[in-house]
Amino acid sequence: MSQIMSETKRKINSSIAEDNLLKAFELMCTAKALAELYEENKEVCAKYVHATSRGHEAIQLAVSMQLLPQDFLSAYYRDDSMLLGIGMTPYELMLQVLAKRDDPFSGGRTYYSHPSLKRDNMPKIPMQSSATGMQAIPTTGVAMGLQYLEKQGLSADFGDDKPIAVCSLGDACITEGEVAEAFQMAVLKKMPILYVVQDNEWDISANAKEIRAQDATEYAKGFKGLETRTIDGTDFEKSYNTVKEVIAIIRKERRPFLIHAKVPLLNHHTSGVRKEWYRDDLEEAQQRDPFPKFRNQLIISGFDIAELTEIEKQAKQKVADDYQKALAAEDPRPEDLFDYDFMPTPVTEEKGQREPAGKEKTVMVDSALFAIRELMTKHPECLLYGQDVGGRLGGVFREAATLAQTFGDHRVFNTPIQEAFIIGSTVGMSAVGCKPIVEVQFADYIWPGLNQLFTEVSRSCYLSNGKWPVSMILRVPIGAYGSGGPYHSSSVESVLANIRGIKICYPSTGADLKGLMKAAYYDPNPVVMLEHKGLYWSKIKGTEDAKTIEPDEDYIIPLGKARMVQEAIASTDKSSLTIITYGMGVYWAKNAAKEFAGQIEIVDLRTINPLDEATVFASVRKHGKCIVLTEEPYNNGFAQALAGRISKYCFESLDAPVEVIGSENLPAIPLNSTLETTMLPNASKVAKAIGELLNY
Repeated sequence: MSQIMSETKRKINSSIAEDNLLKAFELMCTAKALAELYEENKEVCAKYVHATSRGHEAIQLAVSMQLLPQDFLSAYYRDDSMLLGIGMTPYELMLQVLAKRDDPFSGGRTYYSHPSLKRDNMPKIPMQSSATGMQAIPTTGVAMGLQYLEKQGLSADFGDDKPIAVCSLGDACITEGEVAEAFQMAVLKKMPILYVVQDNEWDISANAKEIRAQDATEYAKGFKGLETRTIDGTDFEKSYNTVKEVIAIIRKERRPFLIHAKVPLLNHHTSGVRKEWYRDDLEEAQQRDPFPKFRNQLIISGFDIAELTEIEKQAKQKVADDYQKALAAEDPRPEDLFDYDFMPTPVTEEKGQREPAGKEKTVMVDSALFAIRELMTKHPECLLYGQDVGGRLGGVFREAATLAQTFGDHRVFNTPIQEAFIIGSTVGMSAVGCKPIVEVQFADYIWPGLNQLFTEVSRSCYLSNGKWPVSMILRVPIGAYGSGGPYHSSSVESVLANIRGIKICYPSTGADLKGLMKAAYYDPNPVVMLEHKGLYWSKIKGTEDAKTIEPDEDYIIPLGKARMVQEAIASTDKSSLTIITYGMGVYWAKNAAKEFAGQIEIVDLRTINPLDEATVFASVRKHGKCIVLTEEPYNNGFAQALAGRISKYCFESLDAPVEVIGSENLPAIPLNSTLETTMLPNASKVAKAIGELLNY
């Protein structure tokens, strides 16, 4: 193409540079050729589901061709033109459509055009899921991180080309509540982000008239400060100039915009849901094809028809050649399956002083406060946000007291009641180099955020082949205490334990909370810190040992290392046992064990994932009898799963079935204190079970 350009003399009637127009045409030809090749070879290419950008090419190229390497992009599953526009090759995209080992995004693990990219010469693309709205929060988290680093003086100096985030969305997905959370935070904090809504008026088979009360432009009016541009997304020149104007404003004024681009959907929803099955507007949609429109505009502007024809021919040949190369590329190997579930942590051994001399015991809630204060003092990229953690209150349990006053409102701040945003924004924050510590006010409130935790946070490392691990801490006050009732008392660790890709801590003492908080900070993976609010101040009789001497600043505990609370000598007459527990269970076990002097060993797991199986199994084999004690209802939970593992791996050492003790199997913890006590385990119930098991 460069030779053709150099030999051609013309007068171009366009505000866009000639090189850019020809490059856009070449890329549009390439995208069209890709879609046609996939359809011609659907028996091969449709083995793994894909979608293409046919009809959307103009707006996608208008955006992607103007992004810089310092920018961040969220490209959704129909955005192959956008990926071509930032510099990806047809071969690289085909490696993904065929799920090959060298697929640059995920190594064959995720769908076509579900990108994750971290190259120095291209915009950065953090991992994202299937993009039906979920990408809006992580990408807005990117913008929030860019803003934070700028305000703290921690970002590189790009002059007038300050980095921005771009979030690509289909029109149907913006009815998702999580998209509203993203828009709300973007305008509240005036973030440097561009939302590009590609409106083809189709969900899958559902048409716009069925599923939305207003279009994207009308919807955006509900978010004060979200300025919009509504354009014909099939017109490349109009799209390019609009994007150019908007990006320039965002780079300078650092505020959010939304471009609503109206486009046709010319290809299938996906290769598995074909357009002819349900659509009656195909002929009408074809009249809006951006490809002939752009080609005619170029001819009218002075480009030679033969030159354009040659570009199209070369693009088709390039796509055909790359397809043959991609077919021959290596498939993933079986052993590749096990790579990148987590990135290695630097914290592998306990260090520092757990009980420095000359200190008095500290309540558990203050141990967390002191840990975060030390981390924020040492690391300017560290920040804390969540509901009510700001300066006025410092958290409903005062777990963040004084932090806002010490570090300022930019580093410690309140969020709206948006658990999905609190959790999902950490994906973007981590991607730009921040280290967010975020808080959900109660375990009962975590449910709106599980979509982000499961779909975005936990899978980012694995589905990006290790490029984008999410380094964050999610603090969750948990457990029943003081008649909190059904919406402030739940235990949720079994649900979390079924989310692969996150680590889960559940400390039972202040020293462990501080040491684990430090380890979680330096861990490159997402860590959920479950903090039992009944242990925060040791106000419950029998929990006094949750108060500990505050460890020194260097104290750190590797995740996956259990604590031996008390040991017992293995008896020859089978009159000893071990209790495997965590959280409040540690204190139920300790108080119950007082009735059985020297007979009860207690292991505090401290972390649910990773799990210290070696310590657990050794203790069980030593005593031959075991109780797994939890605050959760005992059916279908983590404790039962652990009991099953113990039964399997310690079978020959067991002298009795593994006993599981937990709460009653009821939907919620009642408000009334008598009912609450009846539902939960306690020392008396544990002592009764110990006696029965010892006499088995």
